[in-house]
Amino acid sequence: MTSSRIKPLLLVDEAQEMSVEVLNELRILSSADFDARSLLTVVLAGDGRLVERLRHPDLVPLATRIRTRLTTEAASREELSALLDHALAKAGNTTLMTSELRDTLVDHAAGNCRLLMTMGGELLAYGMAQEAAQLDEKSYLEVFQAARPRPATKKKART
Repeated sequence: MTSSRIKPLLLVDEAQEMSVEVLNELRILSSADFDARSLLTVVLAGDGRLVERLRHPDLVPLATRIRTRLTTEAASREELSALLDHALAKAGNTTLMTSELRDTLVDHAAGNCRLLMTMGGELLAYGMAQEAAQLDEKSYLEVFQAARPRPATKKKART
């Protein structure tokens, strides 16, 4: 029977944000046996907080059922730089960003490839809107400083 070969898979991203109760429900769903087989495979993906969450006393039964754990390390500065160079080459414009801007992006990505690509995408959208021939650190400041709330200035007390 070909239908017996189909096994449902539930992939949960940002699993560290899930409540203890929901994680316990997933444990129950994945441990329900039918003909001595698990009916559902659950993949939990998250950051370092997921490991801490799984140490909660109520989640010990779930943590002990995890068969495989894969932890990825932060990307090195060189890896991020190579990724950015590759993305710019694939986009067809290796000179779109100044070397100073590339360094700034790599530094602010803090080892996170997704963050690097997200920031690069936001800068690209800005460059398109501005019809910029090249993006530099000024572009970075205009895009990312504008997004941050400015600290409230203290008003002088009247005497």
